[in-house]
Amino acid sequence: MGKISNPRSVKLIIGFIYQDACVYLKAKTLLSKKFGEIDFESEPLAFIYTDYYQRELGKNLLRKFISFKKLVPPKKLPQIKTLSNKIETRLASKKGRRINIDPGYLDMAKLVLASTKDYYHRIYLNSGIYAEITLFYQGKTFRPWEWTYPDYQTPEYIRTFNQIRGVYAGQI
Repeated sequence: MGKISNPRSVKLIIGFIYQDACVYLKAKTLLSKKFGEIDFESEPLAFIYTDYYQRELGKNLLRKFISFKKLVPPKKLPQIKTLSNKIETRLASKKGRRINIDPGYLDMAKLVLASTKDYYHRIYLNSGIYAEITLFYQGKTFRPWEWTYPDYQTPEYIRTFNQIRGVYAGQI
């Protein structure tokens, strides 16, 4: 029988899909007020992998990732996803959302994303929130699963998460 122990704190990451840089900055500021100093911010990447968000967010969408210096317990992921949904609503226009905010966390072995949608590869956590292991770390890099979103499989995203993992490794 294994010994029960509490998990190590993890690196909170947030992904954004947006068109308007001002909306992104507002969302980033609101999240910083809640979670503290940002220790990593990616360059904006063209979000060209699906047109799923175009009707609501517009065309020529961008994706950015940030991570926070302060580590969090993994059990906080449902609360963080609930907060990100509230921020999306707060920043919405009458036409709908103007930004998509995707929280998750990274540890030395995996990247986990939060979702409000159930599917065969997701596990229910709490408060209507599910978790998905989107990437796993093996052979000195993150690797995708068969269900990993196409954008999360790209070299640019993998490089970003490897960089954030390096920051996290220096913290633990």
